[in-house]
Amino acid sequence: MYPPSYMEPGMGRPTPYGNQTDYRIYELNKRLQNWTEDCDNLWWDAFTTEFFEDDAMLTITFCLEDGPKRYTIGRTLIPRYFRSIFEGGATELFYVLKHPKESFHSNFVSLDCDQCTMVTQNGKPMFTQVCVEGRLYLEFMFDDMMRIKTWHFSIRQHREVLPRSILAMHDPQMLDQLAKNITRCGLSNSTLNYLRLCVILEPMQELMSRHKTYSLSPRDCLKTCLFQKWQRMVAPPAEPARQAPNKRRKRKVSGGSTVSSGGGSNNNSSSKKKSPANSFSLSSQVPDLVGTKTCTVPELEDRS
Repeated sequence: MYPPSYMEPGMGRPTPYGNQTDYRIYELNKRLQNWTEDCDNLWWDAFTTEFFEDDAMLTITFCLEDGPKRYTIGRTLIPRYFRSIFEGGATELFYVLKHPKESFHSNFVSLDCDQCTMVTQNGKPMFTQVCVEGRLYLEFMFDDMMRIKTWHFSIRQHREVLPRSILAMHDPQMLDQLAKNITRCGLSNSTLNYLRLCVILEPMQELMSRHKTYSLSPRDCLKTCLFQKWQRMVAPPAEPARQAPNKRRKRKVSGGSTVSSGGGSNNNSSSKKKSPANSFSLSSQVPDLVGTKTCTVPELEDRS
């Protein structure tokens, strides 16, 4: 028995579920059992809000006759995915987990079940139980609500089970109809068509969100999104600010030049305390010729 989630007095929120991630799957199955044909979009949106994060991603992988398939949809398209399962003829949907492995991380809890079975009871065109076997990997946010952030279901195989009472019928037309599968890899045509449609709808989520927020026409939304994308492509990358050199280049003084004025040592010590603007005076830029021996023309003639 699972402990019920009750409201603690004075706190106004349900108690945390602890490490019972399988209990969240139990609650998800219980909520799906409450489905009726009268459930509208608001019911499915409330169902998704209760069990999935706002930025949740749902991924389905399987293999058809033309090769492997992988579909990934966001939070906005998740309610319609579960609804498409019931629109395809299912009257009941639940998940069976066998030997799930739970791991704790920094801010989420992962649930990895290599033996997961998605069971659907189909009443159209005839009563059939479809068992879809595969691996289910979930990531729950580690908080009080423990909603799903990542849902990844990898389908390996499926089985369609018929009641013996139908097989006992000796109608040839009925037997030919029973020999045909009602699903492809465990998914109905309604779900497969919706996943193919999501390939187009998922990139358009930005346009839909902008249209809902700013009430723009579809053409204006497309122009705005394309212009912003173009700005991000042509914008140059931000260059890091260059640091100014801390050390100032010192001027080299030749060893042959001497200072003839008295108190030269005191002047040198005081010049170090001056501001950098004073160090670039006009006299410092003129070559110092004091005490330097110059050659005259007669001296050059004598040496020659």
